Amino acid sequence: MAVHLPRPHRDDVLIAVGGLLGGLLLWGIGLFPRPAGDNGLVLWPPDWAPLLPLVVTAGCELLRRTRPRTALLIGVVMMTADIVTRGNVATVVMFTDLVYAAVLYGTPASARRIPWITGALTVLGAVVPTALWRDPEALLIGLGVGVVGLAPATTGWVVRNHRDAAVAARLRAEQTALLAEMDRTQAVVSERARMARELHDIIANHLSAIAIHSTAALSLDDPDTSRQALGVIRENSVEGLAEMRRLIGILRDSSGDTEPSAAPTLDGLGALLEGARTNGLDVTLDAGHSDTLPAPVELAAYRIVQESLTNALKHARPGRVTVALRQTDGSLDIAVTSPYGDRDGPSAPGSGAGLVGMRERVALLGGTFEAGPKASAEGKIWAVRATLPVAEGEPA
Repeated sequence: MAVHLPRPHRDDVLIAVGGLLGGLLLWGIGLFPRPAGDNGLVLWPPDWAPLLPLVVTAGCELLRRTRPRTALLIGVVMMTADIVTRGNVATVVMFTDLVYAAVLYGTPASARRIPWITGALTVLGAVVPTALWRDPEALLIGLGVGVVGLAPATTGWVVRNHRDAAVAARLRAEQTALLAEMDRTQAVVSERARMARELHDIIANHLSAIAIHSTAALSLDDPDTSRQALGVIRENSVEGLAEMRRLIGILRDSSGDTEPSAAPTLDGLGALLEGARTNGLDVTLDAGHSDTLPAPVELAAYRIVQESLTNALKHARPGRVTVALRQTDGSLDIAVTSPYGDRDGPSAPGSGAGLVGMRERVALLGGTFEAGPKASAEGKIWAVRATLPVAEGEPA
């Protein structure tokens, strides 16, 4: 099975070619680190002998990024071979680069071990010859080992740490940007859902009344009924327009031309129910709650009652609509019931968005919600029930 070596990096090819050409130039002009008769240390004296380590080490440079550990192992063998010949400075320089590359591009284990190994060899290269020969000049052997091995290994370790730190910082920045984008998207979605609920709850009641009374005015040939219907239509149109302007003011920037309106509270239930009676509903209120409800709970309760009355106006049969609020055991219970069944008079179409909005409001506060037809002593009714948690003693 053929083994396909990875393609070398372009810079590695340039390093290999440059080191090989430089070594050939030094060999061609006869510049050797060790003369042939250097105290018998040159075991392989032919002039061509340094070319073998030079060529192989230059070939190892092609693997300095893709196979750094293999390149270093072969480089160690070639460095040993270069020592027993007359030598070539280019071979030594390329070997130091292989040590550097093995630390920088190798595995984390290799990056940790190589500096320790070269450090130990540096100490041994200085201590052992000095102890054996009793000559201070023997310390130069350790110095040479440190320059060839420890120095490039330490440099590679420092550069690798800086590179890893830069990569980690970039990843953290990307993660932070991703989280910020997710938060922004979630905030936009949440705000859009909130504004959709507010728009529906504020406007639907008035538009439903307009639709029902305009249908009645068109279907009944009675001047008094038509006049009464037109009065209700005008009243709801004016109120709906005012509510829409207030909502648009909230959406505008704070340029000074608008002021944020106060959120409706349960104190406004009386006016809300009076408006429902004006629109033709027979509504009764049974309220029993404290005056220290949190503002989010009051807003949610108000909107639930408002939407329930709107649904009763659009869909309920003639009959009594009841609204009940009770605060017990750290929660506010809301119940709105209306007659259920086919109605004879005009009705307004519904999309189901109101029920979705009420369910969302209750879920945001961690409460429970249910809505649907039920049997009662007065017949079949449509019942809306919600329970909103209330923190005891929390000011509104």
